Amino acid sequence: METILVVDDTKTNLNILIELLGDSYDIIAAISGEMALEIIEEEKVDLILLDIMMPCMDGFEVCAKLKNNPKTKDIPIIFITAKIDEESIEKAYDIGGSDYVTKPFKPKELQARVKRELELIKLQNELQLLASTDPMTNLYNRRYFTKISEHIMDLAIRKDESLSVLMLDIDKFKSINDTYGHQIGDEVIISLANELQEHQRKSDIVCRFGGEEFVILLPNTLLDGAQILAQKMRQSVEENILKIKDYTLSFTVSIGVAQIDIKTEKNIEKALNRADKALYKAKNNGRNQVCIS
Repeated sequence: METILVVDDTKTNLNILIELLGDSYDIIAAISGEMALEIIEEEKVDLILLDIMMPCMDGFEVCAKLKNNPKTKDIPIIFITAKIDEESIEKAYDIGGSDYVTKPFKPKELQARVKRELELIKLQNELQLLASTDPMTNLYNRRYFTKISEHIMDLAIRKDESLSVLMLDIDKFKSINDTYGHQIGDEVIISLANELQEHQRKSDIVCRFGGEEFVILLPNTLLDGAQILAQKMRQSVEENILKIKDYTLSFTVSIGVAQIDIKTEKNIEKALNRADKALYKAKNNGRNQVCIS
């Protein structure tokens, strides 16, 4: 169930909202703006129904605080109000509200507006996921990797933490496609993606960079540690025997390793170039090996 926070200083209104929505959603009730802000810090909430006219802190002030907080700014808010003047409605939208429902509540209208808002959230999440992931492997795509690597690098610079990157490529992938066909080639790419996910740590970012090439960002990792992780991945891939349809096959990867100099480098591009050069060195040295920049 989605979770809805309902905020109203009148208990009768809260009871009505719980009765109308409680069978379909997980409802959390708050009788003041202050209580709502406390709850939102502790609970994951999908939608907020927020009364405008409340003592001490009205709904507009609560909404402003939520929209100014990076943690809560994306939670949609439906205002519930007895005020139907144009100025109040305009202010509700200007301050960040998604919709409004007037009192006294019309059950079907309330349920329809809540349902529509939650469906919009679900659709936005699906679109965001599609925009950030590679459809074949479900790993992050290159576009999202570029975006998130900037955030992780900024964090590493602020905390003065090490940061390394791996770039790996399937050896003789063209030969795999030529011998077994592109469908089997796709299965090999998916198999490698699964293998990398099994070995990634919670903080690591694994990305399909393009074709048969993958990149892994390793927060809080020095060059030596990155090399050890790369060797474990390379060995695991080499030992994995695939059974795909009527075929039994194995493959290897070459890996380039580089550490990002957080003292002098402002983005990840130079480190990616060094990792790419180390990768090609591994290829030229006979493949199925790890080379460091």
